[in-house]
Amino acid sequence: MHDPDNAGYGDSKKTATMTFRLDEYVLKVLRNESERNQITLNSLVNQLLKRYVEWDMFEPKVGMIPIAKPIVVQLFSKMTKEDIENMAKEIGKDVVHDIALFMKNRMDLDSFLSWFETRMTSSLTETNHTIQDGYHIYVLKHELGENWSLYHKIVIELMFNEIFNKTVNVTISSTTIRFRFKD
Repeated sequence: MHDPDNAGYGDSKKTATMTFRLDEYVLKVLRNESERNQITLNSLVNQLLKRYVEWDMFEPKVGMIPIAKPIVVQLFSKMTKEDIENMAKEIGKDVVHDIALFMKNRMDLDSFLSWFETRMTSSLTETNHTIQDGYHIYVLKHELGENWSLYHKIVIELMFNEIFNKTVNVTISSTTIRFRFKD
């Protein structure tokens, strides 16, 4: 994942030791979850705190609300392609720009991609990023339908073309979004 805030640190990040007092029930649930996921309790707590500082603490501040996946699928499937295109062009790009700017404190390609990957992960979308022959290739796998893909295709194209002045190639299906751009 792009993480401009940790640029220059490579894969290793500085850590600090901290002690917390936790409710016994919370600790029991966390231990069970770490065992179920076959990771250490420390790693699980670090993942949870990282998600909080990168995403969860901002959600209410930027007006985002959690919606169950079946509702999103139903809402998007009831809209026409024209409705999707209008929504993406009229409000989608500006909302995405403003939220990403607020959460990352700047708007450049690296901060946007870092925000976008975090958003997709928070939306339970599988994200794969590779670099081949000088091109960044992102493939997003989801279960939200073709209109959800179309909405994001248009928003990604608008962000790249109008905000970053970069060419991007976006292809979609009902379960994937793939975009590619030159480094």
